Order: sequence, then structure tokens, then C-alpha cells
Amino acid sequence: MVSQPGRRSATIRDVAFHAGVSTATVSRVLNDDSKVTGSTRSKVLMAMDALGYKVNFVARSLKTSRTKTIGIMAPDLSGDFFMYIAESLDRELSAHGYSLVVSVSHDSPEEEAKRLRHLAERLVDGIVMIPATNKGSHFAFLKDFGIPIVFVDRTVMDMEADSVLSDNEGGAYEATKALTLDGSRRIGFIGGKSEISTSTERFTGYCRALKEAGIPLEEEFIRFGPPTLPFGYHAMEEMMKNNNSPDAWFLVNAFTHIGATNYLLSERSERAGRIVIAAFDEMPYSPLLRNCRYAVQQSMAEMGKLAAKLILKRIDDPDSSPETLRLKTRLIRHEIKPWTSMTIA
Repeated sequence: MVSQPGRRSATIRDVAFHAGVSTATVSRVLNDDSKVTGSTRSKVLMAMDALGYKVNFVARSLKTSRTKTIGIMAPDLSGDFFMYIAESLDRELSAHGYSLVVSVSHDSPEEEAKRLRHLAERLVDGIVMIPATNKGSHFAFLKDFGIPIVFVDRTVMDMEADSVLSDNEGGAYEATKALTLDGSRRIGFIGGKSEISTSTERFTGYCRALKEAGIPLEEEFIRFGPPTLPFGYHAMEEMMKNNNSPDAWFLVNAFTHIGATNYLLSERSERAGRIVIAAFDEMPYSPLLRNCRYAVQQSMAEMGKLAAKLILKRIDDPDSSPETLRLKTRLIRHEIKPWTSMTIA
């Protein structure tokens, strides 16, 4: 029975009478008390449905000091990588009665600070974030709100918090090393912003592999910038104009990879067809990227799941020591199909 206009809204007392239980039992069901038996929980939920009972979340949050919501701050939502993490995060949090409030920083520290303040004012119980830079001073105010943070994918250097990260350095090292073992003696680099932790860690791995192979860095064929499709396109275009540019490249992420590949396809030259790429990340479409020889696979679903578990643990135990979890990556090899005369102008 759904409440009709003009009728008194159902109360907890009404639900308790309808279900044949005490008001305390109804409250325990509303608060997800694990001591309530399955049959009792079912009776209470059926009574709520029959009476059209609506939970007053505002009143409940004032009483419990919790809103059962978690904020997620991401640089953007246009890429598969962040969406895979958010989906896994939502699935795990939903199983514990929490919902997500999503916000986007557009990789801007100023926008990030503004939107984090909005999340704090909405009284979220915690925030899972992919920070815009490796500095956290612009959102230090979250401590005043008592809101715990978990970093995922990226981290910051000036703040202690739980983190779920990939082995970025190790993944980049293995991918670059694979190119050297294939015989590549000159390997260029297209990376992200130097103030993003994933970019610096992957560059470190790339440098380590070159040093180990006795291959010198060629700074004229190394670029840092926003890890986006346009940047990947223009960085590859700029460096390929030099006829002495390398035939092998390490690329920092899927966006720069797609951008660089788009340029090579537009070039339609025999030289463009010889280019070999190793890149983060392995995606369902990676085999379709013509020049992709190696792709580094991250455990995106596991990252989201672990981030959810850490934020829930932090909410329940705010004084425990911060944890940093590093997940191993996996190198995937793809066979590069030769460019035919139909694809070359």
C-alpha cells in the first residue's frame, strides 16, 4: 500500500505493529544490524513496503552521524579505466548498504578542491579519490570535517592516507624491457604530467629498463603532458616529423596510446607502419590498435573492490595506521599485423 496524498505517513511504530515486532527491532533492521535474523528482516521489509514507509535519511544521519554515502572524485568519466574502478567500487559498497556520489575534477586542483568541499558539505562518510596532482594541501580541509580518504590509482606525497595502487614502475619496466628483448635499441616516451604519481612512476620504470639494457635516454624523444588523446596525437606527430625518431615507443596510458595510433593511421606511410608501441593499459580494444605490441594490464576491478573495503574499514576504525596496497600488473603481447598496400598511400 503506497501512501496517499493527505494521509499520515507511516512511522516506525506502524511498521513494528504490522510486522509483529518491536520498534527496536525495526530500528536494528534500518541500521543493518547483523544480529537480526533473515526471517525477521524479511517481515520488517515487507511491512515497510506494504505501508509505503519512507526512511528519513536526514533525520537518520543526524542520529547516527552517518549518511551511508561515499564520494568518489575522478579526473574524468570519459575513459573505461576510471569507469571500471567506479563500477567495482559501487558494487562492493552497495553490498554494505552504501551509495556513491560521483564528482569530477577535470584534472584541476582548483576544481578538485571546490568539488571536494561540496562533497564534505553533503556529509559523505568517506571519499575515494584519484587525485589531480601529487600534492594534497588544497584538500587538507577534509581533516576538519573528519572525513576519511582513500586514494586509488594515484597518490599524493604530502598526506598520509590509505591507497590502492598498481605497480606502475614494475609494469613500465617490464613493457620497456620486452621491447629491448625484441631488439629495439631506441625507445621514445610519451607520458603524462610530471606532477601525477602514475606518470613519474612509469617514467622511472622506463628509465630503469633502458639503463639495464645499456640504451641511452634521448630527451628529444621524451614528452610529458596531459594524458589525453589529443596530447598523444600531437606528441607523436611532432616527434615523427624528425626522420631520426625511434621506431619503438612506450606510452603512459590508453588515451595517449589511442591518440598516437590515430596519428600513425592518418600518416599512412611505410615508416608509420613500422612503429611498435608498448603502453598502459590493456583494454578490450587494445588488439585493434595496429602498432600495439605490448599492453600492461591492471587489476581495475580489484582496485575498486579494495578501495571500497579500505574506506569502510577507515570509517569504522579511523585511528588505525594507513595502508598502501600495490597490485601486480600483467604484460600482454599482441601480434602486429603488417600494414598492407591498401593502408599505405
